[in-house]
Amino acid sequence: MAKSEKESGDKGAGKKPAAKPQKKEAVAKDVAGEKKPQAVKPSGTAQRPRLKNTYLGQVVPALMKEFGYKNPMQVPKVERIVLNVGMGEAIQNVKLLESATTELGVISGQKPVVTKAKKAIAGFKLRQGMPIGAKVTLRSDRMYEFLDRLVSVALPRIRDFRGVSPKAFDGRGNYTLGLKEQLIFPEIKYDSVASIHGMDITIVTTARTNDEGKALLRHLGMPFRV
Repeated sequence: MAKSEKESGDKGAGKKPAAKPQKKEAVAKDVAGEKKPQAVKPSGTAQRPRLKNTYLGQVVPALMKEFGYKNPMQVPKVERIVLNVGMGEAIQNVKLLESATTELGVISGQKPVVTKAKKAIAGFKLRQGMPIGAKVTLRSDRMYEFLDRLVSVALPRIRDFRGVSPKAFDGRGNYTLGLKEQLIFPEIKYDSVASIHGMDITIVTTARTNDEGKALLRHLGMPFRV
C-alpha cells in the first residue's frame, strides 16, 4: 500500500503542470518586444451629421458675436422638425394616403404617424376619426440630416427658385415652409408616385424672437429671399 502511494507520488512529481496557451503567447510577445496595433476609435465629430458640426463649430460662435451672448447655452438651436402631409383625397381613395405615408417615410427616414379628423364635416363627407394625412417629427441627428438635405439638395431643385419667404415666422422663432410637391426630394422617383401632393415643414427652434430664429436658420444655410 505504501509502495503504490510512493510510486504514484514519484510519477506525479515528475510531471509538470501544463502551461496555459494564452500565457505562453503573451510571454512570447513580451520577449519579442512586439505590440499589437491598437484600433483607432472614431472621434465624436466624425459620427455627427455634417450640419451639426457646422452648427457647433461655426454657427454658435457667429451668433454669440452677432447677438452678444455671454454663454454658448444661450445660443438658439433647432429643437425639432415636423413634416405634415394633408390628403383630403384620401376620403375617396385610401390608397393615395398609403402612398403619401410611404413617401413621407422615405423622405424623412422615419416611420410617419397617420393623422385623423378631429371632427366631422358633412359638406366634405368627412367623419370623425377618418384618416386624412400623415406627419413625422424629427429630432437629434435625423433632424440635422434632413435639414441638410432640404437646404442643400431639395430646395435648389425647385423650378425658378429664388429663395424662401423670410416672413413665415410665428413670432417665437419657429419657421413654417410650404412645399407644393414631394418630387423635389431626390429619394422620390417620378414613376412610383401615385399623386403629386405638397407638405408643410415646421422648424421649431429655441429662439425667443423672429430675428434670432432667422439668423440661426440663415447661418445653417436656409436660402431666404432678399
